[in-house]
Amino acid sequence: MTAAVSPRLTAVTGGRVLRQLRHDHRTLAMLLVLPSLLLGLLHLLWQDVPTVPGQPPVFDRVGLPMLGIFPFVVMFLVTSIAMLRERTSGTLERLLTTPLARLDLLLGYGLAFGLAAALQAGITVGVATTLYDLDVAGSVGLVVLIAVVDAVLGVALGLLASAFARSEFQAVQFMPVIVLPQFFLCGLLVPREQMAGWLQAISDVLPLTYAVEALQEVGRSPAATGTMWVDVGIVAGVALLALALAAATLRRRTS
Repeated sequence: MTAAVSPRLTAVTGGRVLRQLRHDHRTLAMLLVLPSLLLGLLHLLWQDVPTVPGQPPVFDRVGLPMLGIFPFVVMFLVTSIAMLRERTSGTLERLLTTPLARLDLLLGYGLAFGLAAALQAGITVGVATTLYDLDVAGSVGLVVLIAVVDAVLGVALGLLASAFARSEFQAVQFMPVIVLPQFFLCGLLVPREQMAGWLQAISDVLPLTYAVEALQEVGRSPAATGTMWVDVGIVAGVALLALALAAATLRRRTS
């Protein structure tokens, strides 16, 4: 195993993962179709709710942040299980006897699922802004960018979580530990300024908080703001840190 990262090996790994995804129709449906369907359910749920004077419709206010939350959740679940299967099947052990480094492997996964995330985000945002009439003050391209970065964060945290799971059931159990607290404290359900001080402090260190804030900035302002770019940078930085930690903790096989 070589310690240096090889762009060629990373690309080969990414290509292998994409080929596996192409033949896994259920996973493809979960990646590309499920977020749009869930967003459609929210649209139906809120379409007849009266709009509060001076505020945007409920779906516009809540639906936009969900464009970042759905990719994050779906990618976390799919990636953690996919990597665990590599380990339990013995594929990972065989791969790591080649010149493929751990970071090559994880970056390849990040590349493959990042491309899937870009396609997922494009489809979901396109459906939301056309079929569901989601109104966005800023650029739709920025919404897609933030959704992709959120999805890559889900990939990175999923890879990290898979290193500590011994079965697919355990991988799924990490969802309420890693995902739900971030969803509850990201500022979507309750504005962060209305939270207790200690809850705000926890919210400040959770990356999904900054993803939601970035999308809210796009929803409010026609132009990209400095706050939005800082938020995107924080989310991307946490994703890179999670990938590095995943590479350091990755095991060849499940004991």
